[in-house]
Amino acid sequence: MKVVAVMPAFQEESRISGTVFGVKQRIPTVIVVDDGSSDQTGQKAKEAGAIVLRHVINRGQGASLKTGTLAALALGADIVVHVDADGQHDPEFLPSLIQPIADGQADVVFGSRFLGVEALDMPRLRRLVLSGGRLFSTYVLGIPYRVTDAQAGLRALSSSAARSIDFQLDGKAHCSEILRWVTRSELRWREVPVRIRYTSATLAKGNKTSDAFKIVWELLLGTLRK
Repeated sequence: MKVVAVMPAFQEESRISGTVFGVKQRIPTVIVVDDGSSDQTGQKAKEAGAIVLRHVINRGQGASLKTGTLAALALGADIVVHVDADGQHDPEFLPSLIQPIADGQADVVFGSRFLGVEALDMPRLRRLVLSGGRLFSTYVLGIPYRVTDAQAGLRALSSSAARSIDFQLDGKAHCSEILRWVTRSELRWREVPVRIRYTSATLAKGNKTSDAFKIVWELLLGTLRK
């Protein structure tokens, strides 16, 4: 069974090598989509052993995941795994993310920060924002409340699921868009515990609290279009 990791990356030259190396210990084939970086992200990823694709301009994380997912399927992937490039996702949990699909028990598996594995150094405000996002996802987007992590960026998809999910949002709202699509479909899905590691560097570059308003706006526009 061929597993391919897809990693969108923008301006990650200082972290991409370590992230690719960690993922490759569990998933030998890694595709990095350099989303218009002006630094050495692509070169560092290539040196670390990744297959590197490049967007000429910065299109957004959702667009990068779509590019990488299509490339993984073209390589014959049976399972596609989405992983962030900043090193926040602990690769130790990748096997448990993949196993339910490999065993034929699920089509899509989402990693959750809130299923008993303590996130490392998550700021209190971030936790509150994520809790609010869960309520928004339930009462506005119609995502089941039993989904514990509505903004989970770590996920695995069977090849058939990856082909069927037509996500359109190019930015950070793709997480909720994919989750909404999956939970409204006939796909079998589940969550598994994962660990997220927060550092001052990843918090400085990653999602800001203010980004939540942009994500909400993108999701509302996307919902109105459907």
